[in-house]
Amino acid sequence: MLNQFAQGTPNADAQAERRLAELANRMLAARQAVETVIIGQRSVVDLTLITLLAGGHALLVGVPGLAKTRLVKTLGTVLGLDTRRVQFTPDLMPTDILGSEVLETTSEGSRAFRFVHGPVFCQLLMADEINRASPRTQSALLEAMQEMQVTVAGQRYTLPQPYHVLATQNPIEQEGTYPLPEAQLDRFLFEIRIDYPGLDDERAILLATTSGLEEAPPVLFSPEELLEAQQLIRRIPVPEQVVESILRVVRATRPGPERPDIAWGAGPRAAQALLAGAKARAFLMGRTVPLLEDVEALLHPALGHRIALTYGGRARGLTTADVINGVVPLLDA
Repeated sequence: MLNQFAQGTPNADAQAERRLAELANRMLAARQAVETVIIGQRSVVDLTLITLLAGGHALLVGVPGLAKTRLVKTLGTVLGLDTRRVQFTPDLMPTDILGSEVLETTSEGSRAFRFVHGPVFCQLLMADEINRASPRTQSALLEAMQEMQVTVAGQRYTLPQPYHVLATQNPIEQEGTYPLPEAQLDRFLFEIRIDYPGLDDERAILLATTSGLEEAPPVLFSPEELLEAQQLIRRIPVPEQVVESILRVVRATRPGPERPDIAWGAGPRAAQALLAGAKARAFLMGRTVPLLEDVEALLHPALGHRIALTYGGRARGLTTADVINGVVPLLDA
C-alpha cells in the first residue's frame, strides 16, 4: 500500500478513520438532500461531489434546461458554501470577475486606492456558459483555479477556502463562443456530461417543479468539514495495483507509432485527477481504500477533455470516447 493513512501513532490512525467515517455519513445525507432537488441525475451529482471532495473544479456540459445552475446552487446550499454566479458574456472583462482598484478620498482629504473584491472571492463560483467570454476573460480564472489566489495591480489576494469553480457549457450552440484553451481545460478535474433524464425521472421533475410546494434543501455540511474531509481523503491508502493501472491507462492515451490518430493525450495532471478522484469516490461509497472500479468509473470524466485527435482520426469517425474505451482493458493488465 502507498500513502499510509497516518504518519503518527496507531491511535491517530484509528481516530482519523473514525472521523472519516463520520464525515462520510454526513456526506451521504448531503447527497440524498441534493438528489431530492436534482432528480434522476445520480451519476452527475456523484461526480460533482467527488470533484469537490478531491479539491478540484468541474466543467458541466449539457444542453439548456438540464438543471446545471440548479445543481450548483443546491450543492452550495447543502454544503454551506458561499456561492456566487457569473454569467459569462462576450463583453465580460477580467475586472468584472476578479475585482478592481478604486480611488477613494478620505475624510481628511487624502486619496488612496482600495481594492473592491469581485465575485471570484467566494467558496463556490459558478461560471455560467464560460465559453461565451473572450479568451482574455477566461484566462482570468487560471490563477484562481490553480493557485487559489488572484493578482491585481501587482498585489496578491488569497481566495477563501475551500475554493471551487463549477463552470457550465452548452454543447449545441457554438455561434459567438470561444473554445476553452487546452491549458484551461486541463485545470478542470473532470468534464461532466449531463444527459436527458429518463421517462420516469422526467415525469417526477415535471410534477415536482410545477406544484409550488418545493422546499429549500437544508444545510447539512460546512466549509470547515469539507476542508477536513479533503485533507483526510488525501491520506487514504492506495494499493500499488491502482497506481500502476492509472499510469498504464494515462500513458496509453498519448501519441505514438501505435496511436497515430492522437494529436496529444493526457498528461500527469490527468493521472493526479484519477488518483484523487478514486480516493474521493471510495470515500463517497463508504470505503477507505480505492479500487480499480473507482478508476474505471472516472476514466471518461477525467480523460475526455485532455485528449485531442488528429484531423485524420476525426475524419475516420474516431472520438475521444473510443480512445478511452480502448484503454479500459489496461486497467486489469
